Amino acid sequence: MLRLLTALVSGLIFGAGLGLAGMLNPAKVAGFLDLFGNWDPSLAFVMGGGILVNAAGHQLVRRRPSPLFADSFQLPLSQAIDRPLLIGSGIFGIGWGLAGLCPGPVVASLLLNPAGMIPFILLLLAGLWVGQKIAPRLA
Repeated sequence: MLRLLTALVSGLIFGAGLGLAGMLNPAKVAGFLDLFGNWDPSLAFVMGGGILVNAAGHQLVRRRPSPLFADSFQLPLSQAIDRPLLIGSGIFGIGWGLAGLCPGPVVASLLLNPAGMIPFILLLLAGLWVGQKIAPRLA
């Protein structure tokens, strides 16, 4: 129960941060991607702030012998930049650029604009399903 409560509080804080930073607005993302037009660099500051907070938290958590709600840490074993990673990153970036939103802000926006976000969620789930089917062929 405490694990679920912690996840809920973390998600609420993340969603509130996205809202405060304006990241629930696809026009904000489009402004960041418009390098040769009316460029809005504020998303870079949001990303930089997120990296700093994550790096500090990562250092604190790694000092612990184990996570609070698990027996051990589950860190990625591979550090390789391989074909599946590059393809997945490219597809993610294209989708982010076309929609102006990525999955985190979409979930946070479900309460604000459910009718607009449901199609995105359905396409996201379809993409995850397709990804699971073709991943073995890419490796």
